Amino acid sequence: MKFSCEKYKLQAACAIASRAAASKSPIPALEGLQLSCEDKLYVKGYDLKKGIVTGVEAEISQRGTVVVSARLFGEMIRRLPDGFVSVSSDDRDNISVKCGKSQFNILGISAEDYPELPHFDALNSVCLPQHILKDMINRTIFAVSTDEVRPIYTGTLFEVEEKRLTLVSVDGYRLAKRTEKLDNSKLDKCSFVVPGNALSDVEKVCTDDEDGTVSISVGQKHISFEIGDTVVVTRRLEGEFLNYRRSIPENFKYELKVDRGEFMASIDRVSLIVSEKNSSPVRMTVNDGTIDCLCVTPIGRAEDVCTCEGNGEGLLIGFNDRYMKDALKAASTDELKLCVNTASSPCIIKAADGSDGFTYMVLPVRLHA
Repeated sequence: MKFSCEKYKLQAACAIASRAAASKSPIPALEGLQLSCEDKLYVKGYDLKKGIVTGVEAEISQRGTVVVSARLFGEMIRRLPDGFVSVSSDDRDNISVKCGKSQFNILGISAEDYPELPHFDALNSVCLPQHILKDMINRTIFAVSTDEVRPIYTGTLFEVEEKRLTLVSVDGYRLAKRTEKLDNSKLDKCSFVVPGNALSDVEKVCTDDEDGTVSISVGQKHISFEIGDTVVVTRRLEGEFLNYRRSIPENFKYELKVDRGEFMASIDRVSLIVSEKNSSPVRMTVNDGTIDCLCVTPIGRAEDVCTCEGNGEGLLIGFNDRYMKDALKAASTDELKLCVNTASSPCIIKAADGSDGFTYMVLPVRLHA
């Protein structure tokens, strides 16, 4: 195997594929990247749960395949001077890397020890702009659970219905929902759950270019995201996901209109005295035209007032400051509507103009005297 290509292209490809390489594994090959010289250079990472392969334009002198340590090779390429990098390997998997006056000789791993990415027949497929999918993931992934006790909630629900794609994440304390219309879809009404760590990789690969598209193919056990020259393959999460439609209330006693920036700034100020050692909810008293925010911890007391449109009749309700701020940061409009019923029922955050592009739900914290 022998090829040469520009350093920045190889470095970018290694950074993308390394996200799927295992950090520690009893199989050394899974901690590596597979370099394959075919019609172009393909760099692949695969930890048996998630795989990423990306193509790189390179000058191929000799076809072949070899596996290199993801950590070592990635750092090596990153530290090389700018210019063209030449990489070659012999029959014993000895690898030579040259760039300018720099040269490395390292021992690779036989490509025979590297597993193949799963091949599956796509039952359905959907195509949408990269910047839209990136935005949808960014505004919902914060609510993905990290608790492995219920694996189904460590992913995001993708639901396709009536030419609309909906993403839903939930972790037991909050819910994030984002909806977009689909112009080009072969998907019938269906739903599937994608692991959160794979979605994080998809988001980073997607660009903000409005011309770029991503093709999602859904199989019985796997899902693939084709983004330009990069393909991300991951296993589907199996299990029963929350029926989010039943979980989100439809009628509310109090509906308040707030400015997102002002409300977030008020919470940010009073939560300054909150820490891991001194945890405390933000107490909100909803009056006529104001939301009085209060936080009390062993180190002090903080108060602030946010203006609003509406009257909460003195309702006192408490929230985890981080959960509320995460939802406010993810909201895509400056004018928001806060909808609540009682001090123990969830708070629903929507766009004030009535658009249904996003919905966030945050459960309150039980307050003690």
